[in-house]
Amino acid sequence: MATRKTAIRKKPAPAYAYRLLVKLEGSEPSVWRLISVPGHMTLADLDRVIQAAMGWTNSHLHQFGINGTLYGIPDDEWPDDRPVLPDGGYSLDEVLGTSTEGFVYQYDFGDSWNHDVTVQGVEVADEKRNSWPMCLAGANACPPEDVGGLGGYEDFLRAMGDLSHPEHDAMRRWCGGPFDPTSFDINAANRAIRDWLLNLR
Repeated sequence: MATRKTAIRKKPAPAYAYRLLVKLEGSEPSVWRLISVPGHMTLADLDRVIQAAMGWTNSHLHQFGINGTLYGIPDDEWPDDRPVLPDGGYSLDEVLGTSTEGFVYQYDFGDSWNHDVTVQGVEVADEKRNSWPMCLAGANACPPEDVGGLGGYEDFLRAMGDLSHPEHDAMRRWCGGPFDPTSFDINAANRAIRDWLLNLR
């Protein structure tokens, strides 16, 4: 299990604010979040904002693929043909600019949660309106951590939705109680983002 706090550093004023649609590939019902993130934040910061908005718990590694370059947490013990650049060293303004239309974000290399991220808008940064990260909209619950990827999630939903299923009780205990795949609370998403910001101070 790998976790990491984003390094605290004084950030310059953002040039832009990015409106990003984050969709979990293959999820049924479709799990998505619309977020706004200021351009002075790093890709490591964006990881934490996505984590908070989606409902992930930052329990696993992640990686971004943007314009043919990989960003994440480099690991010298696992060299790759494609080098992974440190995501804490690159801001959204630097990496996305105004021409990037989309990119991919992968979380948990075991369960392989792949997210399509579409840049829906690029605005000039405004200190009073879009200079902080926020969740603007969303739909449906994020799958539980360590459920086993899309296949495991489908099995989990079948078991949870059928009281007569032989694994219903075990899954309910494992999950900690009822699970509603159609639930989404934008207030909870923004509280999670706010709490992460407060922990940086």
